[in-house]
Amino acid sequence: MSQLVTGLDHIVLVAPEIDSAAAVYEALLGRPPVWRANGEGGAATAIFRVANTSLELMAPAGEGPLADRLREIIEAEGPGLKTLAFGTADIAAAHHKLTRRGMGPQDMVPGESTNELDGATRSWKRFRCADDQTSGIKTFLIQPETPLPPQDAPDGAVVALDHIVIDTPNPDRALGLYGARLGLDLALDRNAPQWKTRFLFFRTGGLTFEVIHRLGETHDPAGPDRIWGLTWEVADLAAAHARLTAAGFNVSELRKGRKPGSSVFTVRDGTMGVPTLFIAHEPK
Repeated sequence: MSQLVTGLDHIVLVAPEIDSAAAVYEALLGRPPVWRANGEGGAATAIFRVANTSLELMAPAGEGPLADRLREIIEAEGPGLKTLAFGTADIAAAHHKLTRRGMGPQDMVPGESTNELDGATRSWKRFRCADDQTSGIKTFLIQPETPLPPQDAPDGAVVALDHIVIDTPNPDRALGLYGARLGLDLALDRNAPQWKTRFLFFRTGGLTFEVIHRLGETHDPAGPDRIWGLTWEVADLAAAHARLTAAGFNVSELRKGRKPGSSVFTVRDGTMGVPTLFIAHEPK
């Protein structure tokens, strides 16, 4: 049986202005965007591709309904991670299945974009799930008809997204949404009292989708989930640390990670509101 979700196609980070945001993330990730576009409705985008997903920066540009909505979001919430877009190999089948699972998907719509960097075009089909069924995180399924161009990772650059962290007030609801309804593979469900956290680890498309619930705090179980942070994987942690230090980022010291055989450091600020960790794993 084919998988409903093939991976996390991309994450959307809303920013106030596209050129400065793209410059920040080019310096952070150590690699340039593979796609730059100005879409209809007043939004500009810059897409950074890594081995297992993409980060799409989106900012208001000019006038239009989308520009107005992006400005409203930034005014109300500040910049940051706002949207998940899961990949699927069969958008029609996914739409049918999620309708049956009560996700209230909107109509499938086509999309197209032209790359300002080289004039290439790409297209896709996608739909959005009902917001009241996705725990407060804007959630899409997308089937790209044209892949993003490949890009080799420069020395010291981020190579992949190790994991994305979702903060939830209701872990049982998250189990139902991400496991039963979206079909992500649940790899771990564990309480860790030493960190006052319940961890749900899902695997999808070569990355970990980590849902955390903070123990000992008062939660509204009907409250929204939120995309909390990103952990980027590099081949050489010391080289990445030196590169970011030279670029002016405020980074922590290197330390052992929670996962055996891993080392990490934190990027303390300058990431447009996104808690950010860098990680490297010892060779197996």
